[in-house]
Amino acid sequence: MKAIAISGSPRKNGNTEKLLDYGLKVLEKEGIETELVPLQGKDIKPCTGCLGCRKNSDKRCVLKDNDFEKIFRKMLNADIIIVGSPVYFGSATSQLTALLDRAGYVSRGRGNLFSRKLGGPVVVARRAGQNFTFAQLISWYIINDMIVPGSSYWSIGFGGAKGEIEEDSEAIASVQRFAENLAWLAHKITK
Repeated sequence: MKAIAISGSPRKNGNTEKLLDYGLKVLEKEGIETELVPLQGKDIKPCTGCLGCRKNSDKRCVLKDNDFEKIFRKMLNADIIIVGSPVYFGSATSQLTALLDRAGYVSRGRGNLFSRKLGGPVVVARRAGQNFTFAQLISWYIINDMIVPGSSYWSIGFGGAKGEIEEDSEAIASVQRFAENLAWLAHKITK
């Protein structure tokens, strides 16, 4: 079993990555192979809505960049997909939405390739906007026919300066419980 956590933060080792790491550690303890996929510095163009992925014979995205296809393959090979984003003006980062928009179009155009995969979002806000961003990201899971387990609270945290997320013990506990529920569900499904 394989889980990936995609960090949409442009900051290396920032609060979003740290919070995702807490979840990945829980999944590792449960015997699930994990990988953190940071998007900072990656070349992923935004979706143009051209529907080329549905028209060409190999059903691939027609946009040419360096990193979309590699990350999309990781998503296809994962049983669990977690995405994390800091809040930028009340929404997820453009890096993450570019990936998710394109991945969603290609997946749906090829017969809903993400259908029944497990996952969910993790969001970090300095002060506000986390609920908007959480709803934005969870909508991506729902429209892609994925399964999102709950937690003891939403998988959100607070931190602006690097490392501040470490002070949000409730966020850490919520993400850890979310990961426990992902692992529990993954093991139940594979029995």
